[in-house]
Amino acid sequence: MDRRISMEMLVDTSNNAFRELNEYVLKIKNMISASAASTYIIQNDCVVNEWYSGRHDNTEGSRMVDAESRFNVASVRKTYLGFAVSLALYEGRIKNLDDDVTDYLDDLDELVLKDTKIRHLLTHTHGLQGSDNLNKKIFLPGTDWKYNNTGVNLLIKIVQKVFGQTLASVMEERLFLPYGFTETGWIKEKSEKLVWLNENYKDNEGNDANLFVSTRELAYWGYIHLTKGKVNGMQFVPSSIFEQVSSIATPLNLNEALPRHGFFWWIQDKFRPLSELGDQLPQNTYQSLGLYGNTVLVIPEYNVVAVRMLNQTERNPPQYDYIKDIQTFGNMVCKCVLSQ
Repeated sequence: MDRRISMEMLVDTSNNAFRELNEYVLKIKNMISASAASTYIIQNDCVVNEWYSGRHDNTEGSRMVDAESRFNVASVRKTYLGFAVSLALYEGRIKNLDDDVTDYLDDLDELVLKDTKIRHLLTHTHGLQGSDNLNKKIFLPGTDWKYNNTGVNLLIKIVQKVFGQTLASVMEERLFLPYGFTETGWIKEKSEKLVWLNENYKDNEGNDANLFVSTRELAYWGYIHLTKGKVNGMQFVPSSIFEQVSSIATPLNLNEALPRHGFFWWIQDKFRPLSELGDQLPQNTYQSLGLYGNTVLVIPEYNVVAVRMLNQTERNPPQYDYIKDIQTFGNMVCKCVLSQ
């Protein structure tokens, strides 16, 4: 049975309540020279906005963006990894969030990794730098925050080891298949429905930043978090797994000015200027943003999921501030929801 959210949910986009939001995303699309953009909003279990603009690239005759177009979501992929880690904790494959990383991976420099916990990798508070050769630590674990992919790469290896499968296989078997995802996956080679960015990838096993997702299925990803895994009366994954990924895991003593994270999700406990979450978003809102401008935003207080897709490939122009942009996007979602 096809359980995709776009097939199962009521759709009502007739009230134009999100026109201002769509116009804002179009403005950002043009400012950052993206060729493609889309938005998708779910509110109270109903699709209330679905909007597409542009083409897959700037070449003549390029495919128009539509519901089947799949964008590279870049760093949003980390939330899928976060789910796999939460699943591993639930099943006892990882015993504790505060276990040492060296308990799970061999051939690591124990001096560099000393006191580095699973928690630190999930919340960008590990202080490690480098991809393959981890020989540098810029701060002690849990004492500061630095966004990078070093912790991501270590967690991918841990997931592969404790499950005996690739990250892509774990996600396909444990979530994509039971929940009916058909437009989400790691893809190595270009095809017609991909908004392709002319990059080269090693594999399709979940190791690279080549997770391609349609706009509606990224919204579905947010929606199953909002409902804690219960869709159409069916609970394929225990609710506690979703509760864990969307709860603050950041070490308690971290500087007040720094962002708070769950399992890679940015989480709003209060407004923090360095966070990607806007000041109008209520507590317990959570979000993930990718390099090319894609974002999925979950607002439990309003029973809302909001998705924005873009395919930015050039450097930010001088007039563009990505933090201000993504905060504005979240605030505008709130404004549109509350104005109805």
